[in-house]
Amino acid sequence: MYAFIEGQVCEKGNGFLVILSAGVGWQLNCSNNTLQAAPALGEKMRCHTVLNVRDDAMELFGFATKEEKQMFLQLTSVSGVGSKTALGLLGAMPLRDLNLAILLGDVAALSRAPGIGKKTAQRIALELKEKVTQADVSARTDSTAPSGSAAVPADHVIEAIEALTALGYSSLEARNAVSAVKDQSDRAEELIRLALRSMAGM
Repeated sequence: MYAFIEGQVCEKGNGFLVILSAGVGWQLNCSNNTLQAAPALGEKMRCHTVLNVRDDAMELFGFATKEEKQMFLQLTSVSGVGSKTALGLLGAMPLRDLNLAILLGDVAALSRAPGIGKKTAQRIALELKEKVTQADVSARTDSTAPSGSAAVPADHVIEAIEALTALGYSSLEARNAVSAVKDQSDRAEELIRLALRSMAGM
């Protein structure tokens, strides 16, 4: 119903923003990443929005980018993942790292988010990994990880996956092979060598 709301940021709270637009103060539920991306009070901001209508309430969610909004919609399409859980996962790591965790099926990284157990993390990885592309992971974002969060070291992992697919391996084979060895090195060349050895059964 609402694609976005643009106006003056007039309040920031724990998990929400209030944006004044056309004489109305719109309260938007937001992730920590969107709150960090929001400008100072009194400055203008555009928030991409999702309206969630339930039997007992209407909730409006706001996102600093279209990409974060799209990920929210994908996350809430997974069985057992509600709006609050999706926001918590979005705020637990930069969007780029979340895409990578899903792409690699990194259940441990997904489980670090508040409210995400191992089974839920497995469902998210299983149901969404085909919807995440390497372009999503490679895309640079301005969001930074909240203090204390464990971000996935993305660059060398992406490079290794791309190198393996260039060698003729399928995207699934490359993802699985790199996922199995990704914690053993922070250099793409070494990850490629380890992944090749793993696939060769050595």
